[in-house]
Amino acid sequence: MDKFLTLGRYLFPLSFLLYVALHFGKPEVGISFIPTWLPFPLFWNYFTGLLILAYIISCLVGRYDKLASLLMATYVTLMIIMVHIPRAAAYENDMLNIFRNLMIIGALLIYAKYVANDKRLTG
Repeated sequence: MDKFLTLGRYLFPLSFLLYVALHFGKPEVGISFIPTWLPFPLFWNYFTGLLILAYIISCLVGRYDKLASLLMATYVTLMIIMVHIPRAAAYENDMLNIFRNLMIIGALLIYAKYVANDKRLTG
């Protein structure tokens, strides 16, 4: 049973590959979430895709995975504040995105606390 449960250490970060695929395969989807006041939306789309990929690699390798999880939780929090809350009144799905992202933040923080190998950040 423990070996099966250990799969979660890999499955959780790998689940973010969908976002990487969307950012690179369908950049128009990623761009649609970038606030209009932020310049160079295509840059931010690809930059975000690279950062998510760096998070995945960090967790799979086990180096700086705690820091990466905390930074990813910060990014998802900013997405809620900058994108989903302002859009929630006009787009019903953004309310669902808020709830989904809150669950992701919780999972990222649990990963950082209990799963991450790298203890340099908080001991």
